[in-house]
Amino acid sequence: MTLTDHARTIPIQLYFPAHKESCTPTQRCPVALVSAGYGVSNLAYSFIAESLTGLGYLVVSIQHQLPGDAPLTSDGDIYKNRTPNWQRGAQNIRFVQHYLSSTYAGFDWQHPILVGHSNGGDISAWLIKESSTFASAIITLDNRRVPLPRGVAPRVLSIRASDFSADEGVLPTEDEALQFGTCIVKINGAHHNDMQDDGSPALKSKITHAIETFLRPSATDGKQYACDSSSSLD
Repeated sequence: MTLTDHARTIPIQLYFPAHKESCTPTQRCPVALVSAGYGVSNLAYSFIAESLTGLGYLVVSIQHQLPGDAPLTSDGDIYKNRTPNWQRGAQNIRFVQHYLSSTYAGFDWQHPILVGHSNGGDISAWLIKESSTFASAIITLDNRRVPLPRGVAPRVLSIRASDFSADEGVLPTEDEALQFGTCIVKINGAHHNDMQDDGSPALKSKITHAIETFLRPSATDGKQYACDSSSSLD
């Protein structure tokens, strides 16, 4: 599916939960808005979509980078120079949310979760920087430029690869993580660019396990946002 916001197209892919007929305006099912990494297709996160639909989510995977767009800069002040890209991505997500909310009224568009890989994670974190109440939770896969939210809401899970470091201030300190309940899960041996469908089955399994641990309600008290343990592919 392709949406159009003014003159800009926004390709998306929808993945529905198996029980979508039970999602109604009086009993809405949750929504996950997934942002692809730079240079990666929005279709390359089907393993995450499958995991999330299994938890009852409607998944919308968004393509932010289009043919003809200027390359993402790696020169100079990267934070300053990439800000327009993140702002445009945040606007894309808002538009997708607004457009689909009227078409799929059986889903909870007012409290989505944001999921993003690499630059898609930076876009998701930027959106929370602009609108702190937009999402109930944010999950990033190795975003490296935009600081993760500091606060008790939205809840934060960041799954980290081991071949690149995040810029200073992107990740919370140990004290901040403890204070706000931020979940940082490192997968030793994981490569940044492999955190998508082309990654190994072992890596994808660890990613989805961390996501499901975070989102699945506890069997004892029904609470969400448990933190998986860091691990290794070795």
